Amino acid sequence: MNLFGRNLTQRRAVAAAPVARGTMDPAAPAITGTAVLPDPALSALTGAWMIDPAHSRIGFSVRHAMVTTVRGSFQEYESRLSFDGRDPARSRADIVLYTSSVDTGVEQRDAHLVGRDFLDAATYPRMIFTSTAVRLVGKDVYRMTGDLTIKGTTRPVDLDLTYIGHVTDPFGYERVGFDGTTTINRSDWGLTYNARLAQGGAMVSETVRLQFDIAAIRATAS
Repeated sequence: MNLFGRNLTQRRAVAAAPVARGTMDPAAPAITGTAVLPDPALSALTGAWMIDPAHSRIGFSVRHAMVTTVRGSFQEYESRLSFDGRDPARSRADIVLYTSSVDTGVEQRDAHLVGRDFLDAATYPRMIFTSTAVRLVGKDVYRMTGDLTIKGTTRPVDLDLTYIGHVTDPFGYERVGFDGTTTINRSDWGLTYNARLAQGGAMVSETVRLQFDIAAIRATAS
């Protein structure tokens, strides 16, 4: 499986230690309990894919001061994706996000996010998602369960991914699109910054929505 990623080393502010990656067993039994069957046409998509960083976004949104929403993304990441259109349970994903690459469009806010109040990028340079199961839950909708590690804490999450479509572009590249989202409580991963407003509400909401807008290109054999 090819390793691919978005590499913006000029933004990396901290040194990185080796990543301990999870092991995916493609022979693991499929998750049962759903009558939804894969579209036979998707069997053509089976194989390894690489993210096209120019047309993808891995980001988040959070309520700020109870009245507005702040959106950001991670500009540097690595990932491994494998899709099995015949048997979705055999699909898998590993995603590594470099915490120092967070970008909300405001330099002062980004500096706060990479500091000890939030991501503590100097101590924890990576966030890691490793899938553990995939199942089809609706037409073109896949539920990917995995382990999310932030600041040394690992907890399970469910990521719902919607298949957008599959095309061959004018340059001959096969492209596939997926949109994914999940919601987490940041305190569950040790992000416990809790400044309060004069009116009694939270400056930053506990709930964080993670968003994965993925455009992938079929990986060529190395």
